[in-house]
Amino acid sequence: MKRESGSIAARVALYLAVPLGVALAAYLVFQTLFLSPASPGNEQVVLFEVVPESSLKTISQTLEQRGIIKNWWTVTYLARMTGKDTKITAGEYELSPSMTPVQVLAKIAGGKPFERRVTLREGASIWELGALLEEAGILTKAEFNPALTDRQLLAAAGIPGDSFEGYLFPNTYHFSRPVTAKKIIWRMMEEGENNWPQNFSERADALKLSRHQVITLASIIEKESGNVEEQPMISSVFHNRMGRNMKLQSDPTVIYGIPEFNGNLTKADLERPSPYNTYVNAGLPPGPICNPGRKAIEATLFPQETGYLYFVGDGKGSHVFSVTLAEHNTAVAKYQLKPAS
Repeated sequence: MKRESGSIAARVALYLAVPLGVALAAYLVFQTLFLSPASPGNEQVVLFEVVPESSLKTISQTLEQRGIIKNWWTVTYLARMTGKDTKITAGEYELSPSMTPVQVLAKIAGGKPFERRVTLREGASIWELGALLEEAGILTKAEFNPALTDRQLLAAAGIPGDSFEGYLFPNTYHFSRPVTAKKIIWRMMEEGENNWPQNFSERADALKLSRHQVITLASIIEKESGNVEEQPMISSVFHNRMGRNMKLQSDPTVIYGIPEFNGNLTKADLERPSPYNTYVNAGLPPGPICNPGRKAIEATLFPQETGYLYFVGDGKGSHVFSVTLAEHNTAVAKYQLKPAS
């Protein structure tokens, strides 16, 4: 009986060993194919872009060509087996050859895309933005700049001007590729809406200024001020001049109207006809000359109450303000006119 019991136990063990062996072999194959990185020791981060409307096979083959996975069909099989083939989203992703196919798939099918950062500073023109986007690798100038004067986009945005100048709110933004010029513009305009509370509209109405006029004047104040704290004072000068039907006589507006300005503003420039020459034309120019920040917009709507009609730079980043032309001429002679050598 003992011999028979031993024989039965051996047969049972043999029967169990076969499926266990098969299971172990299957696990090892699965681990090798799906849980093993292409290069375990290579943790270098690779930016991989999933191009819109690319097929799963094309994406997988590109992953193999880039050395991120060993075999393209592993990601294809996993995606279809798990239903993630419908969740793969266009965008850039940070991947590494040290990641397993399972991890790679999780990243491109539901993971957070890589974001590129771009900063539009206060006082910058929209024509600087294309270069910033190109430097950040988001879009080229050639791809972005035409949208800045696109009449259909301007009409859709309700902007009464020839460009988006003044309406792209200065801030730091994060964009994931692929992204369109329209989406970038809309995002920056949305930020402008977020920074235009209801009391701004009420105050603009009280001043009898349209939003376009407010942004235009704010852009001038932004360019004139090297010191944010002085913006309400500078605003008071322009409001006082407009209230007396005096020309604004702002150098930055003249400069904006000069194509390829060389940095040297001359008397002839101040006399040259241009829609933006506030030495020649009364009132505000036809549109903003830069993108003003919230502080400049607030200063435009809530100027300091003063009797000042003039200001001149003191050479140290601030200004000297004057009520009369005689006072102003004295300040100009002191701070701007160089003695003859």
